[in-house]
Amino acid sequence: MTDTNVSRRRVLQGIAAGAAATGVAGQAAADESTGDHIVGFTAGASTAAAKRKASSVEHEFDFGRHGKAVAGTFPDEALAALENNPNVEYVEEDRVKYHASAQTLPWGVDRVDADVLHGNGDTGSGADIAILDTGIDDDHPDLQANVQGGKCFATDCCGEASGGGGPFGCSTNSNTCNHAWSDDNDHGTHCAGIADAVNNTEGVVGVSTEANLWAGKVLDGCGSGSLSAIASGIEWAADQGFDVASMSLGASSGDSTLKNAVQYAQDKGLLMVAAAGNDGPCTDCVGYPAAYSEVIAVSSTASDDSLSDFSSTGSEVELAAPGTDVYSTVPSGYDTFSGTSMATPHVSGAAGQVMADGTDAATARQTLQDTAEDIGLASNEQGYGLLDAEAAVGGGGGSDDTTAPTAPSNLSSPGHTDSSVDLDWDASSDSGTGVDHYNIYVDGSKDSESTDTTATVSGLAAATTYDFYVTAVDGAGNESSASGTISVTTDESTSSAPAIDSFSVSTRTTGPWTRATSDWAVSDADGDLSSVTTELLDSSGTVLDSTTTSVSGSSASGSHEDKTKSTASSVRLTVTDAAGNSASSSQSI
Repeated sequence: MTDTNVSRRRVLQGIAAGAAATGVAGQAAADESTGDHIVGFTAGASTAAAKRKASSVEHEFDFGRHGKAVAGTFPDEALAALENNPNVEYVEEDRVKYHASAQTLPWGVDRVDADVLHGNGDTGSGADIAILDTGIDDDHPDLQANVQGGKCFATDCCGEASGGGGPFGCSTNSNTCNHAWSDDNDHGTHCAGIADAVNNTEGVVGVSTEANLWAGKVLDGCGSGSLSAIASGIEWAADQGFDVASMSLGASSGDSTLKNAVQYAQDKGLLMVAAAGNDGPCTDCVGYPAAYSEVIAVSSTASDDSLSDFSSTGSEVELAAPGTDVYSTVPSGYDTFSGTSMATPHVSGAAGQVMADGTDAATARQTLQDTAEDIGLASNEQGYGLLDAEAAVGGGGGSDDTTAPTAPSNLSSPGHTDSSVDLDWDASSDSGTGVDHYNIYVDGSKDSESTDTTATVSGLAAATTYDFYVTAVDGAGNESSASGTISVTTDESTSSAPAIDSFSVSTRTTGPWTRATSDWAVSDADGDLSSVTTELLDSSGTVLDSTTTSVSGSSASGSHEDKTKSTASSVRLTVTDAAGNSASSSQSI
C-alpha cells in the first residue's frame, strides 16, 4: 500500500472515508468534519501567509526538510488564495478520522518471553515510551511509578467534554482527570499497561516494567482524534527525544501532514510502532500511520499463534504480536480487550527494552526484525514473524556469527549540488559472513543502503548542512560502528526564474462586461514550469478577476480571458516554476 501523492496547490475536497476500527470486529467509524484545514508549505518557506489569513490557528508544524504546515480555521476565499501560493504544497481538510484500533490478558507477555527478561533483571529502565492514545491513568497502582508526564493534543482534553468512558464509548468513566492528558476512555491505559506495567505484587506486568511512560493524549474520550492532533503528538514525541512512540490508532488513508510528521520523527531518531488495523479478514488493508515505511506495522495473533480474525494484513506488516483477549490496566482496574491496539504495545515495550542501553531506533528496529519468530503465517500476516522480546534484548536469532564488521573509514564527499551529496569511503572487513551492504545515515537516521563504497544522497534542501556517516552490515545482520561523521553543506539553489517570451492583451465590451483576452508564451531554462496566471486589475491594483493554468516542461503558450463589470486598468501576467521562482509583466488596457 502506498500513500497518495498530493498535487501542488491542489485542495483536497475530503479525506477517504472509513476509519480504522474501534471494536473487536472492526466496526467502522465515519470521518467527522471539523471545518478546519491544514496548509502545507515547502521547506524553508514562510508560513506567515497562512497564519495571516486564518480565522484561528490550532497547530503549527516545522518538519525540517520535509516542510512546514499550519492547521486552523480558514475562510473559503483564504483557502482559494493559498491554493495559488507557489510555496504551498497542499491544502487538506483536518478531519476527525483517527480512532482507537480496538479492545483485549498477559498471556501475551509470556508468549513473547518478556517474563524471561524480567527474571534476568531487564526492565527497560532509562527508556522513554510515548503512548499516543486517549491518555494514561496516572495514579493507577500498576502505572503510577512509571508515568512521568504528558501533554494533551485532543480537541477535548480530559474533563473538558461529556464524552469518555469505556470500553471505547462516550459515557463518562469514573477516572479523575488529574491532568488534561489523563485517560477518560480506558484505551490508552490498557495499552500503557501492556507496554510497561510495574512488576509488583498486584495486577499485571508489562513487557517492559521500568521504562518512563509519557502520555500524548491525541484521542478524546470517545477514542477519536483529528489529523492535526495525531501529527502534533508525533512531533512532540520526536522533539522530546523519546525512544518509542506507541500508536494504537489508525485511519484507512494517509495524509501529507501525517507523512511529514513521521518522516520528521524518523529524522529525529524516534522509533514508531502502530496498529495494522482491525479490518480483517482482508488483504492489503493496513491502516495509517502503520502503512508508512517509517513505522513498524503490527498485526495481531491469538494464543494458538493463529492470526486474529479481526487483524488487518498487507505487505506493510512488519511484526506480529499477541492481540486477542489481552488482560491489562484500565482506570477502573483491569479488563480484557482484543485488537491490533493490544498487539502494538507488546512491540513498543520490547523496543523500549532494546533501546534502554542507548541503542538507536534504526538498530533497534533491525534487531526486532532479525529476532522475530517465524510462526508459519503468510508474510503479509506476520511480516518478519512474531515478536520475541527475549531474543531481541539478548540479540539472539540469525547466524551464530555475532562479531560486527569493522567500521568503514575515510568517509568523504567528492561533490555536491543544491539537492544531493556524493559520498565515498574505504571498504570494511568482516571475519564472519562478509560485508553484505553499507547503511548511509543522514543526521542520525538511516537514509539508504549501498552495496558499493559510494553513494549519492538525494532529495536534500539547498544551502543546508547535513551530517553523514556510514556503517557496514554483514551477512548475519551484524552492523559495525559508525564511520567518522562528516558535515556537508549543499549548494545554493541553482534554479533560474522562468521568462515571459510574449504577452499581448486585447479587450472587448459585451453589455456591462469588459473582457480582456491575454495571449502569452513562457519558458524556463530548468524545464520546470508550474503555472501561468493572469489577473485583471483596477487602477488601485485590486484584482477583479483571474485565471490560472497549470503548465510544465521548458515552454508553454496559451490564452486567457478575464472579465469584469468594474472599470479595469491593466492585466498582470505571472509565470511560476516548481521551485517557486516567478516572473511578472503588466499591460495597460
